[in-house]
Amino acid sequence: MMAYNSLLYLFIFLPVVLLAYQLAPQSFRYKVLLIASYVFFLSFSGKLLAYLLFSTLSIHHMGLWLASCKKDYMPAAYAPEDKKAKKAAYDSKRRRILWLGIGLQLSILLILKYSGFFFENFNLALKAISFPRLLPSMKFALPIGISFYTLQAISYLIDVYYEKIEADDNLGRLALYLSFFPTLLEGPICRYSQTAKALCQGKPLEYKNLTYGLQRIMWGLFKKLVIADRLNLLVETIFDTANHYGGIIVIAGAVLYTFQLYADFSGCIDMTIGTGEMFGIAIPENFRQPFFSKTASEFWRRWHITLGAWLKDYIFYPISLTKFVKNLGKKSRAKLGKHLGQIISSSAALFGVWILNGLWHGTGWNYIFFGMYYFVLILLGNLLEPVIQRMVNALRISRTSALYRSFQTVKLLVIVFTGELFFRANSLTAGMNMFQSIFTGFHWSAVTDGSLLKLGLSLPDFIAVFLGFIAVYTVGLIHEQGISIRDRISGWNMFARWSFLYAAILLIIVLGAYGDGYLPAKLIYAGF
Repeated sequence: MMAYNSLLYLFIFLPVVLLAYQLAPQSFRYKVLLIASYVFFLSFSGKLLAYLLFSTLSIHHMGLWLASCKKDYMPAAYAPEDKKAKKAAYDSKRRRILWLGIGLQLSILLILKYSGFFFENFNLALKAISFPRLLPSMKFALPIGISFYTLQAISYLIDVYYEKIEADDNLGRLALYLSFFPTLLEGPICRYSQTAKALCQGKPLEYKNLTYGLQRIMWGLFKKLVIADRLNLLVETIFDTANHYGGIIVIAGAVLYTFQLYADFSGCIDMTIGTGEMFGIAIPENFRQPFFSKTASEFWRRWHITLGAWLKDYIFYPISLTKFVKNLGKKSRAKLGKHLGQIISSSAALFGVWILNGLWHGTGWNYIFFGMYYFVLILLGNLLEPVIQRMVNALRISRTSALYRSFQTVKLLVIVFTGELFFRANSLTAGMNMFQSIFTGFHWSAVTDGSLLKLGLSLPDFIAVFLGFIAVYTVGLIHEQGISIRDRISGWNMFARWSFLYAAILLIIVLGAYGDGYLPAKLIYAGF
């Protein structure tokens, strides 16, 4: 297998693909990327490639079917008295094709990823009523990236349906859009309009793109090896033997897991975007300094941006525009006023977004709880906003003051750390027990008696993580000011640029966690 941080990927697979891409004729280059993507997929999932091929072929066919409907529909040729009926039949046929296409994509995902969870819980319900027979347990092997490429496939069909894009008659281009190897493991979730055209342009490799891409890959490796992988052993120890700990140790587990997850996921995305840059392909950003947010809503607009945007465009807006929600909003505003009416009408769409957000991440009840946790928090935030504003006005507090912004930051961090505790817990029950143990097992002595140093990490490990965290925070702070560090570096002379690159490599070698004594961490979001 070739994870993006593996030696096989970095020193053999990627250089070979770059070389083959450059040597190939321009018209053949996208085929090189497609072959490389399928080889990459096969290295993880072997014969499960059949699922990806089915998704590709089905959306290709459905897209062309939608396009052919449009060609066959000629309103100018119909008699005036027939136009309404023809239009209704046209709309109905296109809707059926769209739902058939979406249904095919979702059915594969539901069967492979969720059937075991649903059957298990259905059997528990049968047991509860002493039903004499249970359903057979089901478990399927999951192809890599199915949660990511399925959403891409659905977005393609919907965008074709709404005529935001033309149906693509080039099967190879569509196949590459779904399977481009840097995005297979952890996304980001790309739209067809964002990457498909660039993937097939076959631009020659350029020195600037190669160096920019290499810089981004190095930054991703730094986050992954120095922070995420070094924290892995401690996080595994705390969460896998959670009943042994409480109080400060559990808090430390939640905080450090949050940093591990961010370093792992954003580091992987850095490597993904860096790889795309090398080929001259702009892959959308998935993070924008999320820990500088002030509210839970803002946090999710900066964390896993492409998933949030997908849920907003294909779940939130469609639900908001349903007749039921419109009527609900109209009646609510009439009876309860504008603010409460808007909250009630938007809550249905918000619920849809967050239940799917939780389920998308996994099949445990802790993931559903995670989604509902943010649903409730964001709903409460919207509901209480006028009350908070009145309190702030009464107390004459400036919402832009440093003190108020600090309060918001601390509040948000508590929210995020608590959410990630349940997200990482081995089950919802385990998460509840861990959360309870924070209060029942709290002892300040855990800070001074060396307990934190008995969880698999030594003091030098903590120092390395701390230095890594400071580097990530500093870079985030600079980006928050709108400054592009890479543009600044590109303005340096060649000696300074390469010295910086070698220093970065040396830093990763010195501070990174690898070799004996470390538990190599899998890419966390690749499991979703």
